Amino acid sequence: MQKNLEMESLPPAVFLMGPTASGKSALAVELAQALHGEIISVDSALVFKDMDIGTAKPTLAERGGIEHHLIDILDVSDSFSTGQFRNEALRLMADITTRGKLPILVGGTMLYFNALTQGLAELPPANTEIRAKLEAELERDGNIALHRRLEKVDIRAAKRIHPNDPQRVQRALEVFELTGKAMSDFFADNQQTLPYRIQKFVIAPEDRKVLHEIIAQRFHKMLEQGFLSEVEKLYLRGDLHDKLPAIRAVGYREAWSYFQGDYDLPTMTEKAIIATRQLAKRQFTWLRRETDAHSLITGQKNMLAQIQAILTAAP
Repeated sequence: MQKNLEMESLPPAVFLMGPTASGKSALAVELAQALHGEIISVDSALVFKDMDIGTAKPTLAERGGIEHHLIDILDVSDSFSTGQFRNEALRLMADITTRGKLPILVGGTMLYFNALTQGLAELPPANTEIRAKLEAELERDGNIALHRRLEKVDIRAAKRIHPNDPQRVQRALEVFELTGKAMSDFFADNQQTLPYRIQKFVIAPEDRKVLHEIIAQRFHKMLEQGFLSEVEKLYLRGDLHDKLPAIRAVGYREAWSYFQGDYDLPTMTEKAIIATRQLAKRQFTWLRRETDAHSLITGQKNMLAQIQAILTAAP
């Protein structure tokens, strides 16, 4: 009883999660318009300026007059850590709540959502020597071999991190080499409570094949809208490279390889679509853990009414 009273006293917030291309952005705007809310982007690519088409960044018109936060805040040459996201998101949530509005957190970077709900462990700082060694190992043996090594020292991290995400695999191995302790143990020791009454919603197509088709169609539309010209401008800047977090974003890294002469256009297109589908698969893996979330089906009628009914009935 006491716990319920404590929960009821917390300010509300909404998490709208889902795989890429599932329709989160448009639904979030409808929700914010109906519930006097503001949107906080939970997307590791939308933070970067000059990356609009390939990230499906909502245009000003598509934002429907709703304030969107954590979009276009960094240059492409910068980085944005999970810790930075958590700090900024918490600051924004507090500000939005203070102004009497509803924080609506929307996106598909599940690591960011996890950092909000579970907190962040105090991990050791990066070590240049170890990173260089792991980078050389990646170049020599490939990402699968590196992932297998992670399985031997931190099976929980290996299950959570996809082999095609070498940056996070390397970080987990780096933490182990520095401390002799699995990175997962740091997080297990650092559970933190989020001071909000959260209602979670997951939006996704009922059939995974439908999402695959949407992803392919969307990428072809991006090409028509000038995606390659967008990447070419970044490529010609001269101060960027393919190890930067922004350039490693899905679609951008394949287009970058195209400009380096590694792929022809059809191959680049195929690889970008496959990579985006793999991203969606990883997102679904994370989303399956959100057992307390309400499910919404992409394209379903009256989704807004469903959400409003759930929020109204919530304590």
